[in-house]
Amino acid sequence: MVTKTIKKEVAKKIVKKAVVKKATVSKTVAKKAPKKAVKKTAEKKSVFKALVCAIDGECFWTRDGRILQNLADLHLAFGSMDDEIFLHHANTEKNDFADWVEYVLQDLDTAVELRTAKKRIEAEKMLATHLVNCSL
Repeated sequence: MVTKTIKKEVAKKIVKKAVVKKATVSKTVAKKAPKKAVKKTAEKKSVFKALVCAIDGECFWTRDGRILQNLADLHLAFGSMDDEIFLHHANTEKNDFADWVEYVLQDLDTAVELRTAKKRIEAEKMLATHLVNCSL
């Protein structure tokens, strides 16, 4: 009878240890899983910002008649735009490009960077870097 009691107690201890090990493993897995989910969500938001398109009434019309709907269009325009046209829209008094990106496309980070660009080539390179980073 004493032997049966001892065997039952030993069996209970073994079961308790197994339950504790399973709980520990579950906690570890649960902590790691949300971190991966957060990274994927952050990446999707960045890509989404690069793909935002303005509706017809909010498109950017450059002085030379081009109609821009998103950051990719703006980047292409910077590549072939005359410096005179760039300076008409972005000078010491105003920056139409940055304002449009901030208020219409709702991308404050890119708008802040565009405001620092004083030349068309600087703006083009900055926007190229931004678009590459968003698509990763």
